[in-house]
Amino acid sequence: MTQVEQLQKEIDSLSDEEFKQLRRWFAEKDWERWDRQVEADVESGKLDFLLKEVEAAKEQKTLQEL
Repeated sequence: MTQVEQLQKEIDSLSDEEFKQLRRWFAEKDWERWDRQVEADVESGKLDFLLKEVEAAKEQKTLQEL
């Protein structure tokens, strides 16, 4: 049995409250990883094109407020 299969089996045996706690924890971990990935992408310049698009829209006065 793989580690993932073992975890799935254990998750299936959780009470509703334990499952809610796990789901909250997992969501937080997911957001943390996403934040780290975005930060890495910003540092590496992968998102520079977005800044250029914003600057161009601002110059053309087509930038819209959110």
